[in-house]
Amino acid sequence: MKIPYFPGCSLKTYASGFEKSAIAAGKALDIELVELPRWNCCGVVSSLTKDDLMHHLAPVRNLMRLSDMKTSGLADEDKRLLVLCSMCMNTFKRTNLKVRENSEDLATLNDFMYLEEAKYDGSVDIVHFLELLKEYGFDKISESVNTSLAGLKVAPYYGCMLIRPKEVGIDDAEEPTIFENLISSLGAEPVSWHAKNQCCGSYLTVNKQDTVIKLTRRILDNAQQEKADVIVTSCPLCAFNLDSRQALLQETNPGFEPIPVLYFTQLMAIAFGLDAATYGFEKNKVDPMPLLNKKVFI
Repeated sequence: MKIPYFPGCSLKTYASGFEKSAIAAGKALDIELVELPRWNCCGVVSSLTKDDLMHHLAPVRNLMRLSDMKTSGLADEDKRLLVLCSMCMNTFKRTNLKVRENSEDLATLNDFMYLEEAKYDGSVDIVHFLELLKEYGFDKISESVNTSLAGLKVAPYYGCMLIRPKEVGIDDAEEPTIFENLISSLGAEPVSWHAKNQCCGSYLTVNKQDTVIKLTRRILDNAQQEKADVIVTSCPLCAFNLDSRQALLQETNPGFEPIPVLYFTQLMAIAFGLDAATYGFEKNKVDPMPLLNKKVFI
C-alpha cells in the first residue's frame, strides 16, 4: 500500500524520531508513506469562530495537493490522507468537517486560492496512522513482531487532540482502547491508568511553564504509580512536555525518577526487530536505551 502522508512541521524538527520510526515501521507492514508534495503547515489549530475562514486555508490547501497523486503514480489512492501528529490530524478533521457541512464556506476557500490548479471538493478522508493500523488488523501486526516485549509495561497516553472532540476523535474520549490494542499486539503489557486522557498543558509550556510542570508531574506520577516502564504517545507537543520537562522536574523535585516517553511508532520499530537507526531516539530527552537493554535486551 502506498498512501499519501502529511508529515507536518514538528516531524521535520524536534519530533523527527516519530517520522523516522513511522516510515520504517510502515515499511515492515508493506505500508509506504508517500510524502504529500508541496505541503505547508496545517495551521496547528483551526478557529472555532463560525465566520473565520482564514484559519482554514492552510489545511484545505494541503487537501488540494492530493488531486494528482494517484494519477501521477505517487500513491495508490488520492481520497485518504494519512497523518501522524495528533494536533495536525485534529486540525485537518475539523476543517474538513466544516467545509463538508457548508458548501458556501468551501467555495469561498477555493476562491481565496484561485491560483491553485486544483479545487478541493471535500472528498478526502483524514486518517490517523492508528486508524490505519486498526484497519490493517492488530492480529496481523502481531505476525511482524520479532523482538519480545514481554514484561514491558507501557502506559498509553492519548492526551486531548487524538480523541476530542467526539466528531473528529479516533476513539471514545473517556475510555479509548486503540492504543492498548496496538500495545498488546506488539507483545507488551498496556497499563491501565486514569491520566491517559488528561491534558499535559499543551502550549502553556511557552509562557506558563509552572502550570505545565504541575500537569506533567501529575501524569508522570500516575504512570509510575501504576508501575509503567515507559509512556507512549502520538502527539509531538505532548511528548515534548512529558519528556523534555522531566529535567526541570528533577531540579525542583528531589527524588523524582525519570521515565522514558516514546512515540508508538518507536515501540513498533523495536518490536519488529528493525535496525536501531530507525528508532529515532536522537531527540528523546530521557534516554530509553538503559531500560530497553534491561527489559527487552535490544
